[in-house]
Amino acid sequence: MTNQKRVEIGWPGLGITVTAELDERNAALAQSLWDALPYRSLQGHALVAGRHLYHVAPVHELLHQAATYKVEDRRFEPDGTIFASRLQHLGIKYGELTEPMPATPIGRILPDDLDSLVEAGHAVWEAVYTTKKPVVAEVRRAGEVSGHSLPRLSAADPDTDALIGDLHAETQSIWLEAPQELVDLHEGRIASRAGSFDTVLTTLLFVNGETRPLGYANYGGLVRAAYEGMPLDALRHMARLLLATPGEFLGYCGLEKLWAFTQRVLDRVDAIDRDDLVALMSHMTLYVNCLGGWNLHLFPWQLGDHLRRVSVA
Repeated sequence: MTNQKRVEIGWPGLGITVTAELDERNAALAQSLWDALPYRSLQGHALVAGRHLYHVAPVHELLHQAATYKVEDRRFEPDGTIFASRLQHLGIKYGELTEPMPATPIGRILPDDLDSLVEAGHAVWEAVYTTKKPVVAEVRRAGEVSGHSLPRLSAADPDTDALIGDLHAETQSIWLEAPQELVDLHEGRIASRAGSFDTVLTTLLFVNGETRPLGYANYGGLVRAAYEGMPLDALRHMARLLLATPGEFLGYCGLEKLWAFTQRVLDRVDAIDRDDLVALMSHMTLYVNCLGGWNLHLFPWQLGDHLRRVSVA
């Protein structure tokens, strides 16, 4: 390990800060994170994988930057390992994981801080599962002050650049404060009356199921495909196939701003070049991933507390 890049990850609301060292296993990914510091983000917790913290990192490069080193199964990495993900996540393993998954490590929490990391993990789980009180993570270079900004890409086409500006402003406004549309939805205020027989949980479940893949796979996938050489006409075609249906459905469920942005994106797809398309899709990815993070935080997971896994042979 190298000690040239030390990072502090703090949760001011919990009174906990840990220090990590970024290493050279995936030097380019580590550098992209380093260059993006400082920032703040809503802290999330894995809901099916085990003892794992993650948050959306405002780093566009995470969507497409190739890893030089991968582990076959993150379950067997030491506690405190930090991972960068193409889902635009910064993740930290703090205990047992159950989900086998290849992963790209970029550093590790210092051994002296592992107990504090576990304490933070338990507190974040309580916030996500029960209390719904947001926990904000602060990530900064060690010894430097905290701060926050979201990167803003530009486009050569004026109309596309204006759309990116609107997307950037909206993402900035909801980055650390729950979007009112999602708050309304989770409190049962649904103008379209989505939810058969006045149910709300059904609509919440479908919104969660559509939002996560829309950011992770659809928009993020288009960015990766562009960097991997997919022809421009094919990118445009895939955008039309992948974006309209989930965007329209989510608009019906209450995410009207997302549907409005989707329509504006689709209006620009055939008129812009590859670079502008990448910039536009990158900003939509960050916006949708932010919505997804808030939806996971607000979702009433505790309603299923009576359902517990049973042991199997």
